Amino acid sequence: MPQNVPSFDELFEAAQHSAVHLEMRDQYAVGDEADDFDTWLATGRRDADPASEYWAPWVGMISAAVARGVVVRRARIVSEPVTDYIRYEHAGTVVNATAGELVRWLPRPRAVDLMLPPADLWIFDGAQVVFNHFTGDGNWADPDMELRAEPGIVKQCSDAFEAVWERAIPHDQYEIR
Repeated sequence: MPQNVPSFDELFEAAQHSAVHLEMRDQYAVGDEADDFDTWLATGRRDADPASEYWAPWVGMISAAVARGVVVRRARIVSEPVTDYIRYEHAGTVVNATAGELVRWLPRPRAVDLMLPPADLWIFDGAQVVFNHFTGDGNWADPDMELRAEPGIVKQCSDAFEAVWERAIPHDQYEIR
């Protein structure tokens, strides 16, 4: 990102009211979770300790945001039957919820009539969108983030997120298939 664009952590720390995340891929391959994913594939056990070295930075950031009144929501659009990666994400979502995130799942067939952006994204306070860019195999692309604040783009992305959220199934009710 250019020097004058805030980092993701800075954007999150500056959020005052809301931070929403839309995930639409069935497979990610980002390096910071590769070891945990490989362990889960081999053993079926997922690090679900909010205080672990793996989770503590995320839990701290989310907990701090929630404590100052930020509503943090995450919606995941998934194909069914789900991929191993989505099973892995589902197994760790208890930590997201413990930190204060509200998480919902939307089976892809229930999203076919929605107009969705072409990339995963975060929306902060309904004013800024951070698009997350990935390669075809699910790793971070270069650049991996793109910050946009044009009102039309923010509105389109916010409307898309809200449409997904309205249809999606709360985490504690969603059963992996």
